[in-house]
Amino acid sequence: MSEFKPATSYTRIDAQGTPYLEGSRCEACGTVFVGLRENCGHCAQRGRMQPIRLGERGRLYSYSVVYRSYPGIKVPFISAIVDLEGGGTVKGNLLEIEPDPARLKFDMPVRMVFRDAQLASAEGAGHTAHFFVPDGEPPRE
Repeated sequence: MSEFKPATSYTRIDAQGTPYLEGSRCEACGTVFVGLRENCGHCAQRGRMQPIRLGERGRLYSYSVVYRSYPGIKVPFISAIVDLEGGGTVKGNLLEIEPDPARLKFDMPVRMVFRDAQLASAEGAGHTAHFFVPDGEPPRE
């Protein structure tokens, strides 16, 4: 994947070519944010943020099944908000599961994967983006 460019300002690619999301953890209160920050938005501490590699697993916090979008965006798709293990909340599309609310369960385990951003938009070609897939047993109806 190292030939791809990151699709977001907080996507990094390590020395082995493995993409990951970068975040910041406040040394004072422990709150985790996506992306680099200088100040904590939770406790207002200044200059106490440390860069961290965000977790690759999490739980589905919320979602929307999107049926109408901009031209060039493949629909329907699941726009998900995921609480990551170790802290941080991030938005990304949920793949490899039918975009049917009967198949989706809040708090279901998910795993982050990185793929060509062209999966989401034709304009994403050449960029790597994060997505989520179910992690473990699919939810039962």
